[in-house]
Amino acid sequence: TPLSWAAGNGHEAVVKLLLEKGANIESGDYHSRTLLSWAAGNGHEAVVKLLLEKGANLESKDSYSQTPLSWAAGNGHAAVVKLLLEKGADIEPKD
Repeated sequence: TPLSWAAGNGHEAVVKLLLEKGANIESGDYHSRTLLSWAAGNGHEAVVKLLLEKGANLESKDSYSQTPLSWAAGNGHAAVVKLLLEKGADIEPKD
């Protein structure tokens, strides 16, 4: 979706606009990977923060049982990992 592309590429203003126009914050791709997972996995801290403020599911899992925290950690995005942990992400989700 346009929102998935914007979130995954770190376009905070576009994400905000699309959400304001009613785009589904929990939409997922063909692997059920959510906007939050895309933003976290690509290290887009500002978009992650925005999505969490708008109510994105912190513990969403894709079809591989990976969470946003798993994606951020696996790709080495320490600032995003820290943010997710501060927001209460489960440090040991079952993959």
